[in-house]
Formats: sequence, structure tokens, C-alpha cells
Amino acid sequence: MSDNPTPSPTPTPADDQSILDTDPLSLAQAELATLQAKSAELADQFLRAKAEAENARRRAEDEISKARKFAVENFAESLLPVSDSLEASLLIKDATPEQIREGAQATLRQLSAALERNKVIAVNPPAGEKFDPHKHQAISMVPADQEANTVVSVLQKGYTIAERVLRPALVTVAAPK
Repeated sequence: MSDNPTPSPTPTPADDQSILDTDPLSLAQAELATLQAKSAELADQFLRAKAEAENARRRAEDEISKARKFAVENFAESLLPVSDSLEASLLIKDATPEQIREGAQATLRQLSAALERNKVIAVNPPAGEKFDPHKHQAISMVPADQEANTVVSVLQKGYTIAERVLRPALVTVAAPK
């Protein structure tokens, strides 16, 4: 190392240009232009995202509408054989009571199968089952030889659809002893 300090370089015209480029006004204008471009880009992205969300909402509404329409269509389609059987039974003029009973039982089986295919399940609690206020509606309390608050008899079956009560079963309940 020498004791002689190195002379500092003299500014050139290119250095003068770099000094001008660092002028606060030029810097602010360049930053403003960059921010404006970024703002325009973000606004464009926002509008595209908003349009995409609106399209997704519209598609979802259409799908829900179609699902409701076709759910009813499928249910109605499963009931058509039941209707056909009832109409056919009415066309028989000289049916015996036994034929009418057999036809009614066959039609009831068709109806039960159609309901089950569409997730409509009967609620028909056996005697002695614990009373469930979510599935059963107590019509009366009767003295019985079974535990209190249990089903004694079913007056009318209830139904659930997809595990939701459509109609509670009407039951009589054992009174406390």
C-alpha cells in the first residue's frame, strides 16, 4: 500500500446524466408511471375476477334449478307405474273382492318401492319402542303393561325424506304407572 491517496475521478458527462436521473421529480414521475401501470393491471384483474365470480354464481343457480326440476321429474317418473296399476284396476268391471285386494296389495308394493327409491322412508315404530318426539307425535297416553313413555300403538305411519321428518308417526304412548 502506498501512502499516496488515489485521486478521485473527475465527473464525466455520463455522470452528469446519472445525477439528473436521480432528480426527485424524475424519480417521482417514474414511480408514478410504475404505480399507474400496476393499478391498471390490478383493476383489470379485479374486473376479470368479478366477472368470473358472477359467471360461477349464474352457473350454480342454473345447476340448482335443473337439480330441482329433474328431482321432481324422477319422483314423478317412479310414480307412473302406480298410476298405471290403479287405472288398470278401475277398468276391470267384474273383479272379485279377492282380485281387488291382490291388485291393491301389488299397487301398494309399487308405491312403497317408488317412495323408498326416492328416500321417503316410513316411520312405523313397533310397540315398546321409546317415544321419540323428533319422529313421533303422541296423540294420547294410555294405561299399558309396558314401560312409561314407550309406543303402545301406531295410528298413522310417519315418513322421513333423506333422514328429515316429512310427517311424524301418530302414536299412543304408555302412561306412567
